[in-house]
Amino acid sequence: MHLSLTAAKTVLAALCLSASTAATAQSPDREGAASVLFSYKSAIERLDITGVEMLFAPDAVVIESGKVEGNFVTYRDHHLGPELKEFKSFTFGDYKADIELEGPVAIATETYTYRIVLKSGEAIDRLGVASSVLKWNGQAWQIVSTHSSSRKPKAPAN
Repeated sequence: MHLSLTAAKTVLAALCLSASTAATAQSPDREGAASVLFSYKSAIERLDITGVEMLFAPDAVVIESGKVEGNFVTYRDHHLGPELKEFKSFTFGDYKADIELEGPVAIATETYTYRIVLKSGEAIDRLGVASSVLKWNGQAWQIVSTHSSSRKPKAPAN
């Protein structure tokens, strides 16, 4: 069987997401919740969010920089997806996730830096933070709410 490059990338992304989700299917543990967040972050860095909607509950709420974006599919189709098409690269740095479990709910606070390089070559550096709530659905963790914001880093002192 011969796959086009796009089809091969789609299959690879689905396999990666399935593997990370399968790893979480054991029990509701901190590592499983972290794996879901890592899978989402990795997809953004690949600029390919194919299949990422399975990491989110269907009614999940996405909030970004002061705006309720709706559920993940709406956010993907009207915000994130079109944005990623304009990027040459997106890289996270200094990523840390603090995850607390409350029964079948995981509450995560993520801190990070990121750099976006636009297709024009312009680079955008930001400090970012996100709060995410994940819920164990009996088989896997899914994000039910995520709120992210960012700001320009302060200029270095002279």
